[in-house]
Amino acid sequence: MIFNNSIFDVVFVALFSAQALKVVFSIFTEKKVNFRRFLDTGSMPSSHTSSVVSLATAIFIKEGGGSSIFMLSLVFAVVVMYDATGVRRAAGKQASVLNKIVENIRKKEGHKIIDKNLKEFLGHTPIEVFGGAILGVIVAILMM
Repeated sequence: MIFNNSIFDVVFVALFSAQALKVVFSIFTEKKVNFRRFLDTGSMPSSHTSSVVSLATAIFIKEGGGSSIFMLSLVFAVVVMYDATGVRRAAGKQASVLNKIVENIRKKEGHKIIDKNLKEFLGHTPIEVFGGAILGVIVAILMM
């Protein structure tokens, strides 16, 4: 399909599908179609997770569970999923707190500290990561 590499194709479709689903889910959560969700981080499902899990699943199907490349892709997937629910999610929560502090200072002192709020949707909830993982497995199974 893309570069004549079935595993790359699986990862691309998983990533694209996750981002497209974010737009679809925005209809239910925001009561409108939000095409910006296609390029945003955060929300359901995790596209990072769907990518790395589809990669690991496709490699498992093609190379087997005992291969070194599968083990590498599995470790990579676990690190990415941990980061999505841990470090990046914590950074998003910190951004939310900082935005509130800046807003309170602006209200009290009447001047802006920053021109634009910090981005708060950086990481994922465990359910968003789980949704990305399920999507990644399904895409890999269907395409391999």
